[in-house]
Amino acid sequence: MQQPLRFHAPTSANRWGKLALAFCGFLFTLTTQAQSVEFSKDRFGNDKEGLKAAQRELKEGDEWYDMDPSRYELALPHYLAAQKFNPDNAQLNLKIGDCYLHSGFKPKALAYLQKAYKLNPDVDPTIHYLLGRGLHLNARWPEAIKEYKAAQPNASSKDKAAWAADIQKKIKECENGQQFLRKPARVFIDNAGAGVNSPYPDYGPVISADESVILFTSRRATSTGGQKDPETGGFFEDIYQSTRLPDGQWSQAMNLSAPINTDGHDATVGLAPDGQRLLVYVEDNGGDLHESELHGTEWRKPQTLGTRINSRGHESSAAYSPDGRTLYFVTDKEGGLGGRDIYRIQPEGRGPAQNLGPNINTPYGEEGVYLHPDGKTMYFSSEGHNSMGGYDIFKSVYEKGQWSKPENLGWPINTPDDDVFFVISASGRHGYYSSFREDGLGSKDIYQITFLGPEKAPVLNQEDQLLASRAQPVKETLLAAAVPIATAQVTILKGTVTDDMTHQPVEATIEVVDNVLNQTIAAFRANAQSGRYLVSLPSGVNYGIVVRQDGYLFHSENFDVPAGAAYAEVVKDIALKKADLGVKVVLNNIFFDFNKATLRPESTAELERLQKLLAEAPTLRLEISGHTDNVGKAEYNQDLSQRRAKAVVDYLTQHGVAATRLTAAGYGDTQPVAPNTTDAGRQLNRRTEFKITGK
Repeated sequence: MQQPLRFHAPTSANRWGKLALAFCGFLFTLTTQAQSVEFSKDRFGNDKEGLKAAQRELKEGDEWYDMDPSRYELALPHYLAAQKFNPDNAQLNLKIGDCYLHSGFKPKALAYLQKAYKLNPDVDPTIHYLLGRGLHLNARWPEAIKEYKAAQPNASSKDKAAWAADIQKKIKECENGQQFLRKPARVFIDNAGAGVNSPYPDYGPVISADESVILFTSRRATSTGGQKDPETGGFFEDIYQSTRLPDGQWSQAMNLSAPINTDGHDATVGLAPDGQRLLVYVEDNGGDLHESELHGTEWRKPQTLGTRINSRGHESSAAYSPDGRTLYFVTDKEGGLGGRDIYRIQPEGRGPAQNLGPNINTPYGEEGVYLHPDGKTMYFSSEGHNSMGGYDIFKSVYEKGQWSKPENLGWPINTPDDDVFFVISASGRHGYYSSFREDGLGSKDIYQITFLGPEKAPVLNQEDQLLASRAQPVKETLLAAAVPIATAQVTILKGTVTDDMTHQPVEATIEVVDNVLNQTIAAFRANAQSGRYLVSLPSGVNYGIVVRQDGYLFHSENFDVPAGAAYAEVVKDIALKKADLGVKVVLNNIFFDFNKATLRPESTAELERLQKLLAEAPTLRLEISGHTDNVGKAEYNQDLSQRRAKAVVDYLTQHGVAATRLTAAGYGDTQPVAPNTTDAGRQLNRRTEFKITGK
């Protein structure tokens, strides 16, 4: 039943429910009606032992319940045990309902609250408010509104303004819920399965961009140390990891162990798109954010993100931008617009974190920030905007220098209860979050949301189909063409980096360059043990991908991802070559004007890399060669390729490289590397490359 420690749930039910429950016992003795059965000898004289046992359970439950703050999850089992003996006590049913309102199983509160009211309508001054909460959490919107309105006169004068404001917000949430219920989102919501979920609470999923890895927080018995938190009675939080199997299922989750997990609480916060860096919540200094890096198969000890991010307040969630240079995080530090706000910061910079402003942050709480790998779509949870209750998940897009109006993801993704810590794959096809549902494995589970896209509408053909055997025309109904499912505007490039000769993995650096601006916009590393890498490329940029490692020649790839391009996943395995005689390397980021030998400005970054290589190896000699496909006359192709090779040589000599170290050669279409029978093959054949001719 425990909520994640990094998540502070709404407290409105606690504020108003506890307002009167503090003196509920006194009120109860004055207003008890005949229907409500007390735990007394005159009612249960024939079962004295049973009565004593029930009274002991009541006493123990009250000890937990009356603590400050109340320990609802520890009081509830005692109250339920007493209720089995006497199910008809109004005050006990009220307290059980209140405990459920503060648990992960909030909808269960309604039946007990309704029974308390039936046994004694005057059981508590806030009974109509509590009934409204129970109905609200069960999506019984009109009934909830009726109870909320009935609750308003019960406020004392001292609390009337705050009471009225809270109730008006709840009524508005119910009205929002009714609207979303009329037009539900087209999704499937499926349990992630026993590989991920357990009979214990499982929550806070984070995924790699390609959905190959999921990490999450769990309070299961296999946690590090195996001890229970004396504050909550549940096991300490630990982080677990599962990988996607070929059949689409998740492997059995494994505890990440030390140094990620400790004997205390350790929770997932965010995962870089390539799965190589992990953000972790640590219960220090009121709740701080730390970062760990994956080295081979081992996660390194998490390091604090520093005082520019962590404050004396509570930092609970965070997300990386695709280039890793910006961090979005949630904090309740002073100076915000509400209880908890979303900020952004460049961790390597020096300036303070920036509040995202009133377009995103509200006077209420925000939580669970996540930035999609497209670099412009943000998902987060909020108690404000047009929530249907508690925290709802919203989506906003960064356009023209500002965040768009947040869009509620709708029913049934969002519910009247808290919906937080949502993440989505780079494709936009699957989302993941945790929820209490009837098909769960015992407690809060992780679920996969499949987005189906807009519904296909039937279209009537206007032409009459005349049949000789009928006097009247027959109208033929035709279905509309299939509606494509919108996908994210991002390309995922992934694969492995190996040694060209040994085929062993190489822990190379992968640089992402904007060819137009000639700027390195991101840098990543391939995994030290597997050589695997993953790079997210938002649309609208001509990318140069440069793979480097000491002792090897650089390798380049080009991905020109036009604005608006739909999601694509490209697997590219890269074999790095050493500087041996005869070795050839394709220069994929050298561009010429169409049918000319004029170097385009986008070639500058690649030419500078080649210039730097020659400067660092002063004895290296190269042949620069041009190649074409077989379209057109062979003589023309050979001449064009020669002129293009010479253009590269001329650039290098003009920038300080001795002409004696360079040779220009044009081979036309005589050295194809792929068949010329397809567009893709012809594109591979149109290339510039260098060959080592001397060391």
